[in-house]
Amino acid sequence: MAVLTTKPAPAVAPPPVSRLRRALSERRTRFGLLNATPVVLYLLILFVYPIFSTLLLSLKGEKGGWTLHWYADAFQGANWEILLTTLRISAETSLLSLVVGFVLASAVTRLKPLWAGLVMLVVIVPHFISALVRTYGWIILLGEHGVVNNVLTDLHFPGAPFQLLYNEVGVVIGTTSVMLPYTVLLLYAVMRGVDRRLLAAAAGMGAGRVTIFRRVYLPLVAPGLVNAGVLCFILCLGYYLTPALMGGPKQTMVASLIDEQVMKQNQWNGASALGIILLLLTFAGLMLLRLLKTAGEAYRKRGATS
Repeated sequence: MAVLTTKPAPAVAPPPVSRLRRALSERRTRFGLLNATPVVLYLLILFVYPIFSTLLLSLKGEKGGWTLHWYADAFQGANWEILLTTLRISAETSLLSLVVGFVLASAVTRLKPLWAGLVMLVVIVPHFISALVRTYGWIILLGEHGVVNNVLTDLHFPGAPFQLLYNEVGVVIGTTSVMLPYTVLLLYAVMRGVDRRLLAAAAGMGAGRVTIFRRVYLPLVAPGLVNAGVLCFILCLGYYLTPALMGGPKQTMVASLIDEQVMKQNQWNGASALGIILLLLTFAGLMLLRLLKTAGEAYRKRGATS
């Protein structure tokens, strides 16, 4: 007589627990969230809420409702010229800061540690002095009867005295002096990490100084140059003090325009739109930096595999 055997029914597997629930169930995760709560609240109150409020204010019309009038006004007439002036002065300051900072940082890396520390101290310490004091110092130096023009006049330099204040030259000199410490610090950190044996190996294989600089040294310090240039450009976009004191009417920047619209014209909506535009330009600069880093890494990997 055949015995019928039945297979046991397969056990029903419990529903999978999501990763989020599993992570929240851990004591370490709950403790981390508890510690992060004050920081998150701080960022929401002091950063996210003001930016969101500024965005809403820039979209409100004078008679209520929503409008893009203030953004259209920012890209027309005198406001558009001021925006272009801001971009141009920021680009000029970044370029000059990179040139001076590259030469200075490259020279410091060749010094002994003691002398290198002293030079870096001279570069960094002025940064802790009030920007207002430093700006007035430049005004004294670059004035028509300032130290620079007096020295050039005594040396019978052709064309002296020069007009070095209340024009774009004075603004670029002043803003470059403010941005130079950032550039030198970033480039010095990158240059210190360059393996000098690579340069010696290239020289041993018969490469000249120009070839070594162009094919070996410059690609190694290129990430630092990109970081320093983008950082200087972003910081210059919203800089106010030095352009306001050392520039003329044709060197008005967006920060000065925002100040005028808020303090004199009581035009908060237009000022908010300009602030959002500066914020978007900052994000664009950061995205450009990200893209350049990604492209540089892809180029190095392609060169290593070829």
